[in-house]
Amino acid sequence: MLTVDDVLEQVGEFGWFQKQAFLTLCLLSAAFAPVYVGVIFLAFTPDHRCLSPGVAELSRRCGWSLAEELNYTVPGPGAAGETLPRHCRGYEVDWNQSGLSCVDPLAGLATNRSHLPLGPCRHGWVYDTPGSSIVTEFNLVCDDSWKVDLFQSCVNLGFFLGSLGVGYIADRFGRKLCLLATTLVGAVLGVLTAVAPDYTSLLLLRLLQGLVSKGSWTSGYILITEFVGLGHRRMVAILYQTAFTVGLVLLSGLAYVIPHWRWLQLATSLPTFLLLLCYWCVPESPRWLLSQKRNTQVIKIIDHIAQKNGKSPLPDLKMLSLEEDVTEKLSPSFADLFSMPHLRKHTLILMYLWFTSSVLYQGLIMHVGATGGNLHLDFLYSALVEFPATFIILTTIDRFGLIRPLMVSNLVAGTACAVMIFISHDLHWLNITVACFGRMGITIVFQLVCLVNAELYPTFIRIAKPKENTIYLQIQTSERAST
Repeated sequence: MLTVDDVLEQVGEFGWFQKQAFLTLCLLSAAFAPVYVGVIFLAFTPDHRCLSPGVAELSRRCGWSLAEELNYTVPGPGAAGETLPRHCRGYEVDWNQSGLSCVDPLAGLATNRSHLPLGPCRHGWVYDTPGSSIVTEFNLVCDDSWKVDLFQSCVNLGFFLGSLGVGYIADRFGRKLCLLATTLVGAVLGVLTAVAPDYTSLLLLRLLQGLVSKGSWTSGYILITEFVGLGHRRMVAILYQTAFTVGLVLLSGLAYVIPHWRWLQLATSLPTFLLLLCYWCVPESPRWLLSQKRNTQVIKIIDHIAQKNGKSPLPDLKMLSLEEDVTEKLSPSFADLFSMPHLRKHTLILMYLWFTSSVLYQGLIMHVGATGGNLHLDFLYSALVEFPATFIILTTIDRFGLIRPLMVSNLVAGTACAVMIFISHDLHWLNITVACFGRMGITIVFQLVCLVNAELYPTFIRIAKPKENTIYLQIQTSERAST
């Protein structure tokens, strides 16, 4: 009586077939990066000021440089603790009147500029950027700046809701169908987002994209870990997440080349349609097929894996059968996570780790976008530190396990965030350096939490359908029959 892992040892645990499937699914992981953190470039907020009718004409007539125009027509930063008038308020002055001087146009109106009345930006804003974002297109600044956070919150809500349903879909209809369906819908929604006519439709599309995109990434994660042998499962799971980092690096370069958000959204969405080629490159999981008693398809896939890996097919594979495990008789539910004291403790700790690592990871990415430096370079630097994070994981987990690296990484990330509170915004390089250390620490936490979550729980709780891990391949050969 052999398990699925025993069969993979015979046909190849990580041969050519697994490597091909792994690289194909890694493209899926990389394509998830623009959805997860694309808000950095889609919704960047450039320097802006009130649009004042007549200022542009006065500036041309007087021959002002941009610095002179700002000095003469834009209020200063104001007192500490106030909303920045420079960005959100302007002088209540008719700039079209002919009596304004080119030397100091406001001198004839008041002896001190601070005495001039200030008002909101009734005519819109001027943005100092060669590109565009949803902020510049829909004027999401000042009183409407909270709408940028809502834009990202919608995709995060989609991730949460999608995560609740993707497990059921993958178990009910198969990993491959779940992957293809979510990839197709995600690609279509990405294109529709690029042509969204207003902010409200943009929010709805972003929510729906979050619903399916996390499901697509998770389906790829499940598929590749079920195709490889037990000895390579950790490595593949970690490198699959590292492919997401490759997507971050590519995103920074693409955003630099394409500074307009609609074209950038299209450029990151259209290639996703090519991932539908997974239909021909990646078969269904044999473990799931066995749970559905589709043994004939399992035999074909195992023979295909053996052929791709240069192994001899298993001509003596006569019959596949399911052997019930005692855990099969249980009906796993959400309540099982809290059914026993040690499971309750593990669940609460892991829920806390999932929450803190997700918030901190995205928070550090957003922090990079708010430091006021070169957005593309800062984003690239912080993304590159995830590669040494992967190296640290691969070189430490076999020696130290999962818990100690998880603890140290949490400590590094938390310390970095605490230190950043006391660093002046003027020390840009120091801010980025400390943020990168925090980013490296929380990346390690994120990847280790995935592994801990998969390895800590018993089989019947870890997977909605426990049959997947208690299925046995019964390979009856003539030799075994004779013995």
